[in-house]
Amino acid sequence: MTALLRHPAAKPLLFVLCALPLAQLIWGAFSNSLGANPAEALIRGLGDWTLRLLCLSLAITPLRQALNQPLLARFRRMLGLWAFAYACLHLLAYAWLDMGLVPGDIVRDITKRPFILMGFLAWALMLPLAATSFNRAIRALGGARWQALHRLVYGLALVGVAHFFWMRAGKNDFAEPAVYGLLLALLLGWRLLRAMRR
Repeated sequence: MTALLRHPAAKPLLFVLCALPLAQLIWGAFSNSLGANPAEALIRGLGDWTLRLLCLSLAITPLRQALNQPLLARFRRMLGLWAFAYACLHLLAYAWLDMGLVPGDIVRDITKRPFILMGFLAWALMLPLAATSFNRAIRALGGARWQALHRLVYGLALVGVAHFFWMRAGKNDFAEPAVYGLLLALLLGWRLLRAMRR
C-alpha cells in the first residue's frame, strides 16, 4: 500500500476522481438528464459532494493512524480544496439558479431562511482555510497558528451538517443527514478521545 500511496500517479488519480462527480453533474445539466427539477438536482448534488469530500478529508488522520500509513496525509489538502471548490459551486448555483444573481434577494433569503444562513456561514468558515492551504501561508503563519486556524474545520463541518438537517426538516426527511451526522460524530469523537488521553 505504501508504494501505491507514494506513486507519482496517486495525486493525479485522486484529482480526477474528485473531478468526476462535477463532470457528471455538468454533463447531466447539458444533456437534460438531471430529472424534473435540474436546478435543484445540480444545487443539491454540489452540496452533497461538498459534505462527502469534507468528511473524507476529516477521515484521513484516523485512517492514517489506524492503517499506519503516514503517506495518506499527502492527500488531505487536495480533498479539502476540492470540498471548497464544490462549496463555491454549490453557493454559485444557488445564487444563480434560485436567486437570479440578485444581491438583494440573496441577502433577504439568507436572513429569512435559517438553513440558508447556516450554509452561507459554513462557506464563510471555509474561506480562511482554503486561503491558507499553501506552503507559503503555513510558513507565514507559523505551524502553531496555522494548526489553530485549521481547527475551524471541525466547526464548519458541524455547521455544514446542520445546514443539511435544517434543509431536509421541511420535508421531514432526515435519513441522509443522519448518516452524515453519525459519520461526523465518529470522526470528531475519535479526535476528542485522543485529546482526552493526552
